[in-house]
Amino acid sequence: MSKQHRIINKHKLLDENGHVSEPGYSTSQMLEYDRHDIKAGKWRIKEWDYYYTGNSKHAIAMTIADNSYMALISATLFNFIEKWEMTQTLMIPFSFGKLKLPNVSSKGVTAFKNNRVDISFDNDGKVRKLKCNFKNFSKGNDLDVDLVVTDEPKDSMVIATPFAADKTAFYYNQKINCMKARGLVTHGSTVYEFNSPDSMTVLDWGRGVWTYENTWYWGSMSVVLPDGTPFGFNIGYGFGDTSAASENMLFYDGKAHKLSRTEFKIPLKDGKDDFMSPWKFTSDDGRFELDFQPIMDRYSYANLLILKSVQHQIFGKFSGKVILDEGKVIALQDQIGFAEKVYNKF
Repeated sequence: MSKQHRIINKHKLLDENGHVSEPGYSTSQMLEYDRHDIKAGKWRIKEWDYYYTGNSKHAIAMTIADNSYMALISATLFNFIEKWEMTQTLMIPFSFGKLKLPNVSSKGVTAFKNNRVDISFDNDGKVRKLKCNFKNFSKGNDLDVDLVVTDEPKDSMVIATPFAADKTAFYYNQKINCMKARGLVTHGSTVYEFNSPDSMTVLDWGRGVWTYENTWYWGSMSVVLPDGTPFGFNIGYGFGDTSAASENMLFYDGKAHKLSRTEFKIPLKDGKDDFMSPWKFTSDDGRFELDFQPIMDRYSYANLLILKSVQHQIFGKFSGKVILDEGKVIALQDQIGFAEKVYNKF
């Protein structure tokens, strides 16, 4: 097991040289991010807000990302019963911070509008309103999203990660699991309701400068256990210097329980990842031991010569056990979550 350094005092994320001032993790945004403190080339700055709202039947994911040389506006509708997904992504060249994403996750507006899409994530500090109108989203039909997200838990996963190969590169990331979601998503004449107790939202809030080529692994779950307790997890690894801390964390009834290292055991077939066969997940501290039965693969591939992305986001059912800090065992049986492997050169 590796020692996990917890950040307990508030100060700037980057020092006067643009280096991460204190690598480690926290359960809220202790470190202060400011785009103006970055010493790397401005075209390398990446900022995004990604909201995933789902239940056992369907889900919606939306992204607003300002990657400096290109902004990405994306929405994906998932149907777990019929096992399909549909995605639309707009690429806006040379954004360079013009989208003005907030420096914090706790309050602010992230938004974009043109003649095809009108999307906004509006957070007044208590309630998050997620709205999107995406014209001609699929099969000639528009997509309309109107969700209200509340009950942000006390704890979340926050990590400040440097890169050994480039001291001015960094990744500042927060994952907020198990927020309650209410509202409707409409595609054509079909309405998807998010009003059940298991309708939950996770926010992936990222700001940083990355090295050119990376592979990352990320897994997430936000569910309601049979006894009515909210439960979730965030697991991941793959890039940056995570010697100070990992991003692995359990969330039980709003409280975080820190894990050490996890491993995604993706099966192989003919020497290649076999994403749709059963996976296993383990941890070096023995507190995260789960089986994963895939349902569907949200696969995307882009190759623009100097830019390349290969993404496999697998949705499926987790079963097994996890152990909280005090030793309490949580049994999971066929709870829906996702795990992904993403390769990027950008």
